[in-house]
Amino acid sequence: MSLPSNIEIAQSAELRPITEVAAKVGLSEDDLELYGRYKAKVSLEILRRLEDRPDGRLIVVSAIVPTRGGEGKTTTSIGLSQALWKVGAKNIVVLRQPSLGPVFGIKGGACGGGYAQVLPMEDINIHFTGDLHAITMAHNLLTSMMENHIYRGNQLRINIHSIQWKRVLDIESRFLRHIVVGLGGERGGIPYESGFEITTASEIAAIHALALDLMDLKRRMGEITVAYNVDGEPVKAKDLKAEGAMAILMKDAIKPNLVQTIEHTPAFVHGGPFANIAHGCPSLVAIKMALKLADYVVVEPGFGADLGLEKFCDITCRVGDLKPDLVVLVATAKALKRQGGLKRRELKTPNPEAVEKGLPVLGKEIENVKLFGLIPVVCINRFPFDTDEELQVIMDYCKEQGVPAAISEVAAKGGEGGVELARKVLHELETKKSDFRCLYPLDMPLEEKIRTIATRVYGVSDIELQPEARKALRRIKKLGLEEMPVNMAKTNLSLTDDERIKGLPPEGYVLRITNLRPMTGAGFIVAYCGEINTMPALPTHPAAERMDIDEKGRITGLI
Repeated sequence: MSLPSNIEIAQSAELRPITEVAAKVGLSEDDLELYGRYKAKVSLEILRRLEDRPDGRLIVVSAIVPTRGGEGKTTTSIGLSQALWKVGAKNIVVLRQPSLGPVFGIKGGACGGGYAQVLPMEDINIHFTGDLHAITMAHNLLTSMMENHIYRGNQLRINIHSIQWKRVLDIESRFLRHIVVGLGGERGGIPYESGFEITTASEIAAIHALALDLMDLKRRMGEITVAYNVDGEPVKAKDLKAEGAMAILMKDAIKPNLVQTIEHTPAFVHGGPFANIAHGCPSLVAIKMALKLADYVVVEPGFGADLGLEKFCDITCRVGDLKPDLVVLVATAKALKRQGGLKRRELKTPNPEAVEKGLPVLGKEIENVKLFGLIPVVCINRFPFDTDEELQVIMDYCKEQGVPAAISEVAAKGGEGGVELARKVLHELETKKSDFRCLYPLDMPLEEKIRTIATRVYGVSDIELQPEARKALRRIKKLGLEEMPVNMAKTNLSLTDDERIKGLPPEGYVLRITNLRPMTGAGFIVAYCGEINTMPALPTHPAAERMDIDEKGRITGLI
């Protein structure tokens, strides 16, 4: 029997006042800034008040290399949180906020699925508490101030051919990737080539997710490199005197958003940096606050363990001094079949042999978890078309690898469908000790840091810095920025830089590094692998086509 759609399930759920949900983790109404009855921002004063309280245990939910349809990582995170509550483990799940671009574009809603969702689903997926709008406005204010400075005499001697700062929009549009601005004669400005990026690719989105408080946010935004002058020196936002006004726009966005799961357990949904271009992790303030409020925290970085987990460990954990304990690695039969060579149209057809062919990718991601000294637990997220025989192939492989595994049915059964997984997670936490470590030291040469990630995490043979990347590397060395961590911008659909390559990288494969960009406010260097777009495009049939609203305000099609 098929489940109702996600939005039908969400709309039939009875929500509790957010004050009741907050009370489960010791928050009072005075700690909240209410946005209606069912969502609230939480005061950062909580972090100061609970500074001396020990942190809870940190559980990271990651995945194997995914398919385009997703593997249910968010659903698993929410369902695991619900299951932990069912077995008496006080916890908070921490997720990223969905971006409007993918919601109305290729992806649809992104609040979990079935009976493992965060609510109010429509609000979270659309405007929520306005955080992404604040990021958009702060970003575009900086663009406007930079352009006005150029128009008004350009005392900072900005080279218009070295401008790094574009505009952002939270709707996908291929037509805005490359544009010319400043047309219209003398009053129209000074023409130069520019473009738009998706809001979540903005450096401000990354800063928002890494800042520890409002003043740290303001300081980091002041350090953003917007352009280089005619001598090749960086021009920063603070040189344009923009960081104060930008911080005003971001003053509420820095506070974590509290909502509830479908089973009325607490969830933070805060921060939404692009998991390809940025580090793709929920906000550090939300994670640190959750660690003070709960015994366990479930956090979900974007994409697979080769991308999101690596960035979480090497970037977020360094900034926040976090020490994760365990990684739940989500695997699905359909993703393994895709990695085993099947076409997308064949993934719903039973094929245990194709599942088996894809198992080396699961093995690589298990290895990646252990690279960081963390405890792996495999979650096999069951889809309705999976067969018992296919799932047994995965279970047998995990047993051979000595890694505990559990089949999860949280989409169909809610927290009850994840109780076995929750118990295995708690057992591992009680009986084993992690030895968390970052992959590389910060003083390692930049090229070697990139090579370390590529060869050890992706399993390629080597890297090749192409001419534009070599030029950028020389500038980075000259500016003394080599000791920042690396943020790899790579396709999420392959362990290589080519999404068409499935399974493990071919022998001798060399990863192409096409460019390097220091994000001096966020505090990392982006290494672009292959062809990466910072403004996605709408598919042939955008998710928006199936969405509608009636005279009573009831939304349909947001699944």
